[in-house]
Amino acid sequence: MNAPRRHRVDVNGWIVLDKPVGMTSTHAVSAVRRIFNAKKAGHAGTLDPLASGILPLAFGEATKTVPYVVDGEKAYTFTVKWGVETDTDDSEGRAVGTSEGRPTIAEIEAALPLFMGTVMQVPPRYSAIKVDGERAYDLARDGEAVELKARPVEIEALRLVAHDDATATFEAECGKGTYVRAIARDLGRHLGCMGHVVALRRTRVGPFSLADAVPFADLEGAPEKAQEFLVSVEGGLVELPCVVLNRDAATRLRRGQSVILRGRDAPAEGAVYGTCGGVVIAVGQVEKGEFVPVRVFNLPF
Repeated sequence: MNAPRRHRVDVNGWIVLDKPVGMTSTHAVSAVRRIFNAKKAGHAGTLDPLASGILPLAFGEATKTVPYVVDGEKAYTFTVKWGVETDTDDSEGRAVGTSEGRPTIAEIEAALPLFMGTVMQVPPRYSAIKVDGERAYDLARDGEAVELKARPVEIEALRLVAHDDATATFEAECGKGTYVRAIARDLGRHLGCMGHVVALRRTRVGPFSLADAVPFADLEGAPEKAQEFLVSVEGGLVELPCVVLNRDAATRLRRGQSVILRGRDAPAEGAVYGTCGGVVIAVGQVEKGEFVPVRVFNLPF
């Protein structure tokens, strides 16, 4: 006889997961949700199975803050192997181009400024971008020709941190929608030596860094201690200005009504979040001196 299914519980907050290589983002959400027995869960920013590092997992009311985390800057450490370009731009794919050339440190350093700032980038064919309603990687796996258009991305920093004859390791800081695999591919083409990613680790997503992260093995090995690693709902919003509200204003926002902000310290126009008694009440926009709620949170205050 099957054991009765556990009743899922309300869990509100973030787990900043240090995802291991080989695990998909979807599997990570399912596995950690099962550990918490949580009703609702999601993630902020997909991480390839071959990549490790920061995968922020949102539970309950924290799922309302996912867009603000996804829009934050990301940081990566990645290693490029020279001499081969693959159809996936990483080590899982088949070779589609080879070269005997190998770049020097000076040649790499001279090329890096061309890959910083606002850059037009063609995403990898094996990516989650949708083409006519289908994921590009599904079309590519089915053997269909996938032509993705170049789009602007922001690469704030790109640094060479290690080098030998066969590989080079870089650190990158970039905005939403940037593909590190595409950086490796395009850098290899520019240097005339071809290249693909053989190791990739994400070290930051928005407000979350490796200092906040917990390895999956730690959660799986001691599920009774999982709550100790839970970050507050507010943790996903800390890069936005915070407005401290009185109880009356908080109640109005909870009803979806706007609140007039007064005083010299009121934020200028733009995205903000509001708290009352240390509890997140709403996230929204300041428009003409008013806090207009976009999402409200059902947390006791």
